[in-house]
Amino acid sequence: MTQPRSTGTTTGPAAGASGPSSAPADEVTIAVDAMGGDSGPRPVVEGLKQFLAKDPGARVLLFGDEAQLRPLLDKQGIDRLEVIHASDVVSMTDKPSQVMRHGKDTSMWGAVDAVRDGRAGACVSCGNTGALMAVSMLRLRKAEGVDRPAIGCLWPSTNPGGFNLMLDVGADVRADQHDLLTYAVMGAAYAAEGLNLERPRVGLLNVGTEEHKGRAELKVAHELIGRSAEAGGFDYIGFVEGGDIPSDRVDVVVTDGFTGNVALKTGEGTSRLISSLLQEAFRKTWLSRIAAGMAMASLKRLRKRIDPRRVNGGVFLGLGGTVVKSHGSADATGVAAALKLSARLARSDFTHRLASRVAAAPQRETEQGDEASQNIRSMS
Repeated sequence: MTQPRSTGTTTGPAAGASGPSSAPADEVTIAVDAMGGDSGPRPVVEGLKQFLAKDPGARVLLFGDEAQLRPLLDKQGIDRLEVIHASDVVSMTDKPSQVMRHGKDTSMWGAVDAVRDGRAGACVSCGNTGALMAVSMLRLRKAEGVDRPAIGCLWPSTNPGGFNLMLDVGADVRADQHDLLTYAVMGAAYAAEGLNLERPRVGLLNVGTEEHKGRAELKVAHELIGRSAEAGGFDYIGFVEGGDIPSDRVDVVVTDGFTGNVALKTGEGTSRLISSLLQEAFRKTWLSRIAAGMAMASLKRLRKRIDPRRVNGGVFLGLGGTVVKSHGSADATGVAAALKLSARLARSDFTHRLASRVAAAPQRETEQGDEASQNIRSMS
């Protein structure tokens, strides 16, 4: 198969000359799949310009169709970037199995391989989530002790730091009790390493906070996570409900990928609805327009606070490298946010630090978990 070819020019060391580990502490290289988003490469390039303007230590390996990328890059005048031509692209309709068999020449595959080969500290893609997870698992492998990787996302909250973490939000619709335990450990590690929380508070999402509520695997996970909290370096607060996701009661919300993805999309839609309704209300009469002008500074702060673009970027947790999934519909602001997140994680050596925490934590407790599961089912 045709190998991706490097055609760009860069400032600083060549892409293959030194990996992230040999660069100065403030320098970082991010591999970007330019082609997978809903709107093509334009918002990716525009987001790159925003990101690089604010991060002088960052440089980018941009994978995609050079014929489409070069005019966009020339228009934006971006430096510290190298274009690596990829002849194919993963579409949103491609099946993960198809991409794993025939996707070696795609921009997505090339970006993930850059992390695998040490040329980049993290990968960012707006492309097909299932395909990105499949390629990432194939090329980067799973971390020790992880059966199912998860996608973690930041959620605006009333906590002092302004955000909570929720996982899984779409990597896998299934999750048994042991997967939920692993998610709790990984989520706590992310909160400790990425959000600088000394002892994160972890909650398990359920339909109620009472211990008798929920599916059997949730009840077993409830016991397993509680027993693992001390060794895992986190506080387990028990079951939490949907209303607790943006609250200051919890730092990490654990759930399966189906529930998490529905919650995430509902939250984003609600945020857009609130913004739209506020605009409609303040445009209603001349008095409301005056009121809007007087409250403009406060309204801008509110809009920024609930803007889902600011926290665009789900982190793939449980892999042998850092991969950040941006929304397929992300605009330049959203892409820049995902790039900023990936750079922060790459600089902190997040993947290895998380893997160390996961490997050190009690994970499976299979016999105890199976016994608890049997006991709960017998009482149901």
